[in-house]
Amino acid sequence: MSAILDFSIFPLDKGDSLSAYVARAVRIVRESGLPYVFSPMSTSIEGEWDEVLAVVTRCKEALEQDCSRIHVAVRIDWRTGPAGRLTAKIQAVEDHLAQG
Repeated sequence: MSAILDFSIFPLDKGDSLSAYVARAVRIVRESGLPYVFSPMSTSIEGEWDEVLAVVTRCKEALEQDCSRIHVAVRIDWRTGPAGRLTAKIQAVEDHLAQG
């Protein structure tokens, strides 16, 4: 069973430029070793339920060290079946686009 968790996390009390805080979270995602896709508005990670939730928790804990208000938005697609859906879902759409 696997989950694809899509989330965004950023402080609300640090002004307009938040890239350093987003980078802090993405570094945690990268170090988790789980498959992930970073995009301009969110990051998607794939793994077991407890694994992906633990990554988000670590990101929140890292930001709360110097942020007093943090926004976190999470969406999760959980299902039984094989892993690898993070890239397979994208490839399936690309295949349809290639067909015209």
